[in-house]
Amino acid sequence: MGRTLRADARRNQEQLLAAARDVFTERGADAPLEEIARRAGLGIGTLYRRFSNRQALLRAVVLDALARSGAAAAAALEASPDAFGALARYMHSALDIKVAAVIPALMDQVDLEDPELRAARDQATAPMVAIIDAAHAEESLRPEVTFGDVGLMIVRLAHPLPGSFPADLGRRLAHRHLDLLLAGLRVGSPLENALGDAGLSLEDLQVLGRTR
Repeated sequence: MGRTLRADARRNQEQLLAAARDVFTERGADAPLEEIARRAGLGIGTLYRRFSNRQALLRAVVLDALARSGAAAAAALEASPDAFGALARYMHSALDIKVAAVIPALMDQVDLEDPELRAARDQATAPMVAIIDAAHAEESLRPEVTFGDVGLMIVRLAHPLPGSFPADLGRRLAHRHLDLLLAGLRVGSPLENALGDAGLSLEDLQVLGRTR
């Protein structure tokens, strides 16, 4: 995947990765590859030309999601005039790119300690850590709120709603509920001293990931 692709091949790959994010989020890592190809508007042969097997596709989806997450966090930090605004922009973007939904669905099927994946994780988390640290420094984000709190909130909101909820409604509600959560994360909202146990740090999450 490191070589330069022709425009049509790159477009096919992007369509397959986008479809795979949706299908794996909805149906898990064992979802039919034919369904992914169908949603991408491509044939199964095209999928196998781009990804030799299921494992190669799973790995590519995780790498792509991490890259998109890191880029979204870096863009939010650059575009927002204040750190809390950057945090809100990033969390909404993370819902849209579904990184917090697809990676938990696939994490038992890929080796997150693989050197390439670990490097991708580090690159993705660095701008997010910078946002949280900046928000704490400007005293707009509650001091008790940790990296783990932010990441796991996105995970909880990212999963599709059960039953017959239309997908579009689920996405709109996820963004609404995120706005409600952000109001509670901001310093000065009427939730002082409402938090109980301490949150999880980035290091805590990494240890838990290694013990799975």
